[in-house]
Amino acid sequence: MQLGTLYLIPVPLAENASAKSFTPYLVDTINHINEYIVENSKTARRFLKEAGLKTPQSELIVHDYGKHNRDAHVNDFFKGLLSGKDVGLMSEAGCPGIADPGAEVVAIAHAKGIKVVPLVGPSSILLALMASGFNGQSFTFHGYLPIDKLQRANKVKELESVAERHSQTQIFIETPFRNDSLLEEILKSCKPDTRLCIACDITAEGEFIQTKTIRDWKLKIPQLHKRPTIFLLFKRV
Repeated sequence: MQLGTLYLIPVPLAENASAKSFTPYLVDTINHINEYIVENSKTARRFLKEAGLKTPQSELIVHDYGKHNRDAHVNDFFKGLLSGKDVGLMSEAGCPGIADPGAEVVAIAHAKGIKVVPLVGPSSILLALMASGFNGQSFTFHGYLPIDKLQRANKVKELESVAERHSQTQIFIETPFRNDSLLEEILKSCKPDTRLCIACDITAEGEFIQTKTIRDWKLKIPQLHKRPTIFLLFKRV
C-alpha cells in the first residue's frame, strides 16, 4: 500500500499577518487534506480558516501533539499516513520542526518511510537573520539560554567569543517575559563594539528590527517585555 505524505504547514508569526504568510500552494494543500497533527487544536483551526480552508471544520481529523499528548498517542497520529492519506503538520507559530517539537513527528515519519514535504512560510529565525546584516553563511541557533544568572552571563560571553573568533552569527531567544533581563545581561557582558540585532514582533504591525553596537544600544534601551524577540550577536574579526 502506498503511504501518504506529511505536509509541513507554516502558520503566521503574529496577529493580522495571514496575508504575509500563506501561499497559493499552501491554500491548495489544506483544501486537499482533512487530517492534521497540531500543537494546539484551537489556534490551528483558526489558522486554517484564515488561510482559506473550504472543508467544514466538523469534517477535520485533528490530532493534538501538545506537551501533554506527545508520548501517549504518537502512533495514532500515523494511522492515516500509513493507510495512504496525506496529513498536515502545524506548529503553534512559524515553521514546523524549527525550534518546535514537531521535529519529533517528522523524525518518526522518516523512520516509517513517509514522504515529508515542507511548505514555504515564515521562520522568525531566518527572517531575523535576513534583516540583521550579519553573516548568513555561517550561523548557529542556540534556542534558549540558561535561566541562572551566572550561567547566562557566561553563555553570553561564550557566544560573543565564538562570534568574534569565527565571524559566525550567534542567534538565540528567550521566553518573552524574560526578554528585558536577557537584554540587560547582553549589554552588561558584551564588548562595546560587538554588534547586536534585536528582531521583535516579526511580521506584526509593531515589528521592530534594528542592528547596533552594544555601545549604541546602551544609549536607548528598548522595552521587550512579553514581545516575541530574536537576539543575534556578531563581531567581525
